[in-house]
Formats: sequence, C-alpha cells, structure tokens
Amino acid sequence: MKVNANQLRKGNVVEINNKLYAVITAQNIQPGKGTPVTQLDLRDLASGLKISERYRTTESVERVFIENREFTYLYAEEDTLTFMDVENYEQLPVPREVVGDSSVYLQDGMKVDIALYDGKAVSVEMPQTVILDVTDTEPAVKGQTAASSYKPAILSNGVRIMVPPFVGIGTRIVINVAENAYMERAKD
Repeated sequence: MKVNANQLRKGNVVEINNKLYAVITAQNIQPGKGTPVTQLDLRDLASGLKISERYRTTESVERVFIENREFTYLYAEEDTLTFMDVENYEQLPVPREVVGDSSVYLQDGMKVDIALYDGKAVSVEMPQTVILDVTDTEPAVKGQTAASSYKPAILSNGVRIMVPPFVGIGTRIVINVAENAYMERAKD
C-alpha cells in the first residue's frame, strides 16, 4: 500500500527496490526555506545493513503490512533461536541477528511478539523488562553514597551491568532490556 513518506513511523516495514526495510527512525524535517523532507534510517531485513533515505514528505513509499503473532521462546542452537507459536504450537526458527543484542535476555518460556512477512520472521519484540539474579558483584563500601555511585555486577545470564551499591550477590533485580540497565530490585 502506498503511503506518504511523512506517515511512516518507527517499526513500519517498507519495500524499496524489491527489498524489505524496517524503519529504525523517521524524522520529519521542515527547513526554513524549501520543501519539507522525511529522513528515514532503515535496516535491511534480509542482510541487516542500515541505510538512510530522504524523501519529500509528499512522495509515496510502498508500506508492507506485517502479521504480528505471539510466540514462546524454546531454545537456542548456535545462530538460530527457536520459538513456538502459542496458537498452533508450530516451531519457528529465527536467526539471532533478527533479535539483535537483546537475545541474551531470552529465558525459557518467555513470551515475545514476532512480526511475520510471508511466514518469515522480520522482527522480534522482547518484553520491556526481565528479572535476573546477581551472581557476582563487589561488596558494598561503607560510607559510599547511593546517589551516583554504581558498581559492576554479573547477572545469571552472564551479562555485566552497573548496579547501586546496596545490591549484593543473590539479589533478584529488574533489568530494562532496551537500555541494558538496572531499574530496581525485584518485588518477589
């Protein structure tokens, strides 16, 4: 379906020269003089390469509609992650690069939303937060203020992040997946 370039938003999928691209950022630029333009940062869904395109806001772009379905994470094998459709229990192998860096936060049975185009996964939307255990961190230093000091910690999945001084080994914490950052102690 053809849409004006200024109607595109992050997460939309467009077709340019018979290739599918996911919109990473879409910014409408209104110069003081001249024609307004839309600056798009795009990721090629087949190769993962990022490109930038600029369109006049009234130019038409072919937008592709994607089917979103809920899946459950099952397991990983080298560069492939396997998910199960919650409706029909079919398994779907997904290349690790489709999930990206946040794949380290996948846990058994985790629910994710996968965008499908012609039966192929084009993007995986992770939960915003996950709860993990701290397996290693430095002991708290007496007199250290909690306002701005953080210390390194290693989580149960092997990821290293910065945590406040009061967090110790065995503490369950909530992690913001998108920012790869500590949010708070888990309430369970």
